[in-house]
Amino acid sequence: MIPFSHTCPYDIYGQDVYVSECPFCGAANVLLPLRKNHLRDIREGRKKLMVFPCCRNSVYIVDNDRDYLLADRPLR
Repeated sequence: MIPFSHTCPYDIYGQDVYVSECPFCGAANVLLPLRKNHLRDIREGRKKLMVFPCCRNSVYIVDNDRDYLLADRPLR
């Protein structure tokens, strides 16, 4: 079972990946250092270190689906 506390909703616009709110600092509409093709690699089993550009906090993204990114630690 996937822990909901480790997830973060995201949106895709073109090739860019956004979160509506940073789980650490609360900044709005944050452009993530991920591209659409990175999501496919993560789904195939590769971890990706993601550093939020707004506050420099980082997490490893271990999986994703069409709506949520799954991190290695709680985001909520």
